Amino acid sequence: MTRVSPDDPAPSRPPRLTALVVAAALFMQNMDSTVIATALPAVAAGFGADVVTLSLALTAYMLSLAVFIPASGWLADRFGARRVFQAAIVVFTLGSALCGLAPTLPFLVAARIVQGMGGALMVPVGRLVMLRSVPKSQLVNAMAWLSIPALIGPLIGPPVGGLIVTHVSWRWIFALNIPVGLIGLVLATRVIPETRGTASRRLDGPGLALSGLALAGIILGGELLTKPVLGVPAGLGVLAVGLAAGVVYLRHAWRSARPVLDLRLLSVPSFGLSVAAGTLFRIGVGAIPFLLPSMIQVGFGWSAAKAGLITFSASVGAIAMKMAAAPLLRRFGFRRLLVANGVASAASIGAMGLMGAAWPVWAMHLMLAVGGFFRSLQFTAFNTVAFADIRRHRTADATGFYSTAQQVSLTLGVVAAAGALEMAMRVSGHAHPAAGDFSAAFFAVTLVAALAVPVCLRLPADAGDAMAGRGG
Repeated sequence: MTRVSPDDPAPSRPPRLTALVVAAALFMQNMDSTVIATALPAVAAGFGADVVTLSLALTAYMLSLAVFIPASGWLADRFGARRVFQAAIVVFTLGSALCGLAPTLPFLVAARIVQGMGGALMVPVGRLVMLRSVPKSQLVNAMAWLSIPALIGPLIGPPVGGLIVTHVSWRWIFALNIPVGLIGLVLATRVIPETRGTASRRLDGPGLALSGLALAGIILGGELLTKPVLGVPAGLGVLAVGLAAGVVYLRHAWRSARPVLDLRLLSVPSFGLSVAAGTLFRIGVGAIPFLLPSMIQVGFGWSAAKAGLITFSASVGAIAMKMAAAPLLRRFGFRRLLVANGVASAASIGAMGLMGAAWPVWAMHLMLAVGGFFRSLQFTAFNTVAFADIRRHRTADATGFYSTAQQVSLTLGVVAAAGALEMAMRVSGHAHPAAGDFSAAFFAVTLVAALAVPVCLRLPADAGDAMAGRGG
């Protein structure tokens, strides 16, 4: 008989239905973040600016996420998870409409900040809805469905963006989110149950300001360091401000009873180790949407349409994973699976660096599909076991913390990939990246992802057994 946690909620809707509604909103956000990257040259031309300047549109979104994600748990406890999730969809959709109508570059940057405010709430509050409405014994299946957008969105975003920019206009990229957002709002209202925290608390305003400054400084500073044209001193200065704010926040967090990002949650083994290992793994995965399409187009000299058709193969493996996650976790448990699958997942990233223009297309499809399966399974396992021992009254704090770590690590993946690519070009003496430079960058981020494996070995042997249905 499967053990049931005393914290398990009584589900009012089928877990899969709830998961699909939340996943639809996350898909909208994940695809949007990669579609605009493909459209940057066209947007730059439309505003008479260069691509480097247009990167502000990407940075503004990431900074908005970094600042507002930590407040998501408090907002969900204060106003209710469903209400905040609905508001997040509305804000994100409104921001999308404003982006599409932007008459100037500053207006576009401001609209992306609005989008980021909505996106910052959709991810952690969506996960909180799952934790509060789905019994732990069914959470593996639900999280498997929820993990699919994390891989599909970044992979289909570039080809979709390329087609729209080529045949219509970059403004229609943002218009796509409007009908999806409206449908998601209706479904969220009808399907997602309302949940609240068990106790009210004040918002940690000083902590929110310090954590936002720290995360923004680290993200922006890292990005500036990958753009030599803007000057390394500027990047180091911004990074130093972020790190200093982080040190001050650490002191604040240890003295506060309920800080906005509670570091005491890391003392829960399944949560702390999942955050540490998941961060390393996501740095490697976060590099893929940046490196893979660019390698195929720039390194191989192929068209954007052909690149999109090839990179989409990974989503096939991600979809196949949803049927295999529960039986695999029930058979092997979280620790054994995270270790073995972690090796396979890291190897699948490195395998992309071995790809060449002479490879048969079918071999590329097969390799990417298998890799998509492994990486999606690893996402599902991390996203589930992290909350195995989190008590119900701490789920809001835990989801906010986890989502912040997740966003920062994926962003650092792009920064690490850009830095590794720049370093490879300097070593090879190339003014423009060649296929070998992309391969070197893939191998570098593979090493980072592989570092997650020894961390997973420290998980308790029975971690998440109740979730995996292994208890007696």
